[in-house]
Amino acid sequence: MPRSRTMTTFTIDELVIPASIDAPDAADFIDMTHVRNEIEADTVGNRDLAYEPAELLPNWQDPYEPKTCLVARVDGRIVARAIYEAPIEEGARDAWLSIEVLPAFRRRGIGAALYERLAARCVTEGRTLQQGYFIHKRSDDSEQLPSPTGFGSIPLDNPETRFLLARGFTLEQVERMSRLALPVDETEFARLFDSALAAAGDEYRLVRWTGRTPEQWVSDIALLHRRMSTDAPAAGLEVAEANWDEERVRTMDDRWDGNPRAALTVAAEHAASGHLAGFTELSVPPELERPVEQLDTLVLKEHRGHRLGMLLKLANLQYLAETHPGHPSVTTFNAEENRPMLDVNEAIGFVPVGYGGGWKKEADRSPSR
Repeated sequence: MPRSRTMTTFTIDELVIPASIDAPDAADFIDMTHVRNEIEADTVGNRDLAYEPAELLPNWQDPYEPKTCLVARVDGRIVARAIYEAPIEEGARDAWLSIEVLPAFRRRGIGAALYERLAARCVTEGRTLQQGYFIHKRSDDSEQLPSPTGFGSIPLDNPETRFLLARGFTLEQVERMSRLALPVDETEFARLFDSALAAAGDEYRLVRWTGRTPEQWVSDIALLHRRMSTDAPAAGLEVAEANWDEERVRTMDDRWDGNPRAALTVAAEHAASGHLAGFTELSVPPELERPVEQLDTLVLKEHRGHRLGMLLKLANLQYLAETHPGHPSVTTFNAEENRPMLDVNEAIGFVPVGYGGGWKKEADRSPSR
């Protein structure tokens, strides 16, 4: 039988991004963050992905990744949000979209209306490719939609899947959300660390820092972030090379300076060249009861085969234990086809706890008449 649908009166407007959380116009941004957290907690089954407003705001103030947020309101209350992000790189034709609706307000036309607004903007700005990553509620017992990469699947009948398929999107990639319980077993950690250290040998040495990138590494970190945009598995998604340079790294560091979260970075220096061969980052919330988030990890292709991925991740977990002990876990997302990184994670003790999908749609090229 068809699912029932309840009509609801709602409004849609663009969210003002405040200069700070203490600004007079920050109330809606704060409310939007709480709505985000509630929606994603319902999808994942816990609050591992929750951010405080002051932690999320710097992501919305990045001039290199400009974002627009639309919010839907019922009786003045924010009940849904939609994000539009159009890469600024020359020749980019893609727009990255996200739509989230509180469970109690789904199947009322709100998500559809938000998508129509985003799609119309794609047409206006000449963005002919719509893409997005969406977290999917886990349901291992239901019929699955397999990834075209041959790795991973998502439930065919969950709300996110139905919504995207109905609008002509195709699944291109499955991402795995994993969690590592802390503290890790000391004996196994030492075994893995010593083995990775031996594989790296004298060709590489570890460097680490908290917060701002040391000046001597700014250029190398720019290269690593640029290569992150091209070297990470993207399956059938279209990802342009990001324009990272020294100025962008310093701008990123400026934004982190105002973030309550601590950024821990460990990198591997190639001894012969004096340049960085890889790096990994952890984002650490101030409250001990909250999980740590694993951000980017990358080893340049020309330096792979030395177990640097394992060494970097273990070294940053060691750095975390030294500087911010007591957090319950670390969470991370990886493409299911990225078997080398999943092998590293699984050996360390990460276990799968959720899944996301990378979706795309070739959009209309001209406004409808």
